[in-house]
Amino acid sequence: MDIRRVAPSQTVQRIKENDPNITVIKWTERERNDYFIENMTNEDWEELGRDISNNTHLKDLTLREGALDDRKLSFFCRGLTRSSSIKQMNLNANGLSAVGIRSMVPFLQSTNNLTSLDLDNNNIQSEGFNVLFRALHDSPSIKRLYCNSCGIESIEIDSDHIPKHLTGLYLDGNNINTDGCRGLAKLLQGGDATLRELFLYGNKIDDEGVEILVDVLQNNKSLTDLDVRQNNDITYDGESMLLKLVNNTSSIKATLHSNHTLEYVCVKLLLLDEEVSEIQTHIKMATQI
Repeated sequence: MDIRRVAPSQTVQRIKENDPNITVIKWTERERNDYFIENMTNEDWEELGRDISNNTHLKDLTLREGALDDRKLSFFCRGLTRSSSIKQMNLNANGLSAVGIRSMVPFLQSTNNLTSLDLDNNNIQSEGFNVLFRALHDSPSIKRLYCNSCGIESIEIDSDHIPKHLTGLYLDGNNINTDGCRGLAKLLQGGDATLRELFLYGNKIDDEGVEILVDVLQNNKSLTDLDVRQNNDITYDGESMLLKLVNNTSSIKATLHSNHTLEYVCVKLLLLDEEVSEIQTHIKMATQI
């Protein structure tokens, strides 16, 4: 069913009725201006959350671009304490803070089919991310977590409480530095690491941060994609460490023990200058063998 033709008021009623034809809610900036949504009270948001908790057909929940704020989310999550059907949740660009994330914890700890959570372009900062990650550690289903441009700097990860099925972590446009890399390294160590994609475009990572990631990736067998472009404090030395990680030519033994799991490693945009482009080209060649 084309949900764009269903008015928000009708959607709410049909969610309450557990209509099997309503599997998606997508309220964005356009729907935010709908009279019905604008006039939803705190109690209305709580009731909608409760109806979604009892619904068994809704798979994709999108409330983005100002459809929510911390207050509305708090009331919404008083009702939304579980879901047996939601697989994707998108709360992009709502101005949410750590306060809003804390209100989501009961839902995140009890939902059992959520595979993708998108919180891009909010202001959850390090506090909110750390709360979020702890809440997801027992999730039986979460695979992809999007927290691009969320003001994150430090990352606290308990090695014993890592989401067991997380394969993609997207953290572009934050302020992650060396300390943040130490936290991320915990996701990549050990034989049971599951992360396949780690995107860190446009952060504050320097050569020391690269060294931390390279060190843990020496023995990692899960990560296939790593993007650290536009981290302007990464110098030639950091780029060289990444090249050596995937193609160590110091000896035959070292070459054999290079990381052969990585398929995509991007540290600089090509053509910025000849020297950088040459290293990136060699990295690309090594990961495509």
